Amino acid sequence: MSVRPVADLAALRAFLVASRIAGEVDTPRENNLRNAGLMAQGHEHYAFGLVPRRRWTEGEVVAVMVERCGIDPDPLHRSGIDTIDPDLTIAQLERWRARLAEAAARRERVLVATGHPTGVMAIHLRVVAALRAAGADVLAPSHDWSWEWDEPTSRSRPRTLLAVNGVHVLGCGGELLHTHAAEPMQALLAALDAAGSAPPDLVVADHGWAGVAAEAGLETLGLADCNDPALFVAEHEGKPIVTVPLDDNVLPHLYEPLSAYVTRWA
Repeated sequence: MSVRPVADLAALRAFLVASRIAGEVDTPRENNLRNAGLMAQGHEHYAFGLVPRRRWTEGEVVAVMVERCGIDPDPLHRSGIDTIDPDLTIAQLERWRARLAEAAARRERVLVATGHPTGVMAIHLRVVAALRAAGADVLAPSHDWSWEWDEPTSRSRPRTLLAVNGVHVLGCGGELLHTHAAEPMQALLAALDAAGSAPPDLVVADHGWAGVAAEAGLETLGLADCNDPALFVAEHEGKPIVTVPLDDNVLPHLYEPLSAYVTRWA
């Protein structure tokens, strides 16, 4: 699918649906329901470093996803295609755009990270470039953190933190890794603290990187798919995060209209 600049919100909405970033998405209904149940059960992989303020049932988590992400509310819909409401996507992108404009105007200290070194990393890279051009301080704390594999014999090198043009990712040797884990962001925040640096004014992230930041009380702009309910529940609970619902792993170039919209102030 080719990508052309979008002229207005109606064109952006149409593009979101055509690209399947929102509307009918490739993330299947059964996966959404399964992950809602695992998050409610407290499964670490689906917690994203967040500690819910109370116990949640699967049904309550699904209700939040209907409200904040736009999945199908029909309880009898158990498999097949599911949805993300493009109007909810646009509403949250607008909140991102306004907050990023403030960060740029104030030249704030911003920490950026992603668990998807394909897909939504394209958005984060565009955000970093715009913030730097405005004079904001995109943080890259010094650290010596590494994370051994659970099965050391399966890999020759440990996992480490890398900053790619200001976007922090988890890496191993020449690879960039997908992760939902909390530990990488915990290590970054610990590195800032150990250096005597103040916490960031703003975090732009997804998955466990965003969850840990919001749990620490840091103002966070997050991204999440419809099978990743933790960030939506955190926002519902009042934690300091704005979560954009979207398919988080379509072809990277398809995020260009979203990136352009949230950096329109640049």
